[in-house]
Amino acid sequence: MLKKILGSIGSSVVSGGRFEIPEHDSPLFSEIDWDKLPRHVAIIMDGNGRWAKGKGMIRTAGHTAGVKTLKNILKTAIGLRLDALTVYAFSTENWKRPHQEVDFLMNLFSEYLRKEVREMYEDNVRIHFIGQIDGLPESLQKQMRDAEDLMKANTGVRFNVAANYGGQDELVRAVRSIAGKVASGALNPEDIGEDTVEANLDTRGNLPVDLVIRTSGDQRLSNFLLWQSAYAEFWFTETNWPDFTPECFVEAMKDYAGRDRRFGGLSQTDKKE
Repeated sequence: MLKKILGSIGSSVVSGGRFEIPEHDSPLFSEIDWDKLPRHVAIIMDGNGRWAKGKGMIRTAGHTAGVKTLKNILKTAIGLRLDALTVYAFSTENWKRPHQEVDFLMNLFSEYLRKEVREMYEDNVRIHFIGQIDGLPESLQKQMRDAEDLMKANTGVRFNVAANYGGQDELVRAVRSIAGKVASGALNPEDIGEDTVEANLDTRGNLPVDLVIRTSGDQRLSNFLLWQSAYAEFWFTETNWPDFTPECFVEAMKDYAGRDRRFGGLSQTDKKE
């Protein structure tokens, strides 16, 4: 079965200068407080087009460069032993972009899976796609299902890729699912709680988002993980996604470790006053 799945998806292409998973004692991780790392990090990978424009290139060149960045950040997340990394790859609003760019992105997703799935499998990654996957090209849907099936028994980082995803759309779909269960008599309205909603989200089974990172300067959620980020910390950078390095990622981890997360309560300092 493994050979069959890998054959249908493709094998990893390794080029020179490959970024390896950093070890626990890597200089990259110096001064990290391992006890205060986020468990679930979500990233809005913004700025591919701006990066390309700034270099006099076409927008699609930025998307290609962004794929390499994503691979390096996933490797870093593995080294940090995060529980989950969720990335915003394609939103429900991105269909408004020029047809040529959308087609390029679909092909780029397919190429990414074809080249990287074996290496992700060997790195013990568990990949999962969230959003309205059935709205994507059928051939791409098959690649996604095959990749999920291949890695379902892995125990490492949960790598959630949001494709054709919108937070509001996800909540609408969750409400419809819950309403259907109430209508069929399988669920009492009085029994609906936060756990019920979470069980009907695309991210069910994941921990809540601890940290949201957004690149390229904008400071908004853009319809990303609205429920899951209710108590998340935010970290913004002017750096465009293709220039977002493992060092930038670690900088965000260190900043997060220094924050006082109160979840609506009091900090330890406030409690003493």
